[in-house]
Amino acid sequence: MDAHQINQLLLHTIRTWDPFGYGYDAYETEAVDVLQAVHDCDEPKMLAEKIQAIYEFSFEKVIPFHECVKMAKKLLEIKESAACSLP
Repeated sequence: MDAHQINQLLLHTIRTWDPFGYGYDAYETEAVDVLQAVHDCDEPKMLAEKIQAIYEFSFEKVIPFHECVKMAKKLLEIKESAACSLP
């Protein structure tokens, strides 16, 4: 899987997460910010903090931290599995 495919898979995963029930198209800006955070972080709790802050900044609502940790772990798993498959 090349970098473009990894990013597409990560973006798809982020965009389909609907923590506030606003629908698929409500999180475009946040999805891009979270994608960047995934590339900057390798530790689930640190990434979860960034995810929580990104959504809180945009929506002035806090996603429960345990939900952010679940998403962070899922995203890092995708990133790590893709990295393992690179030649």
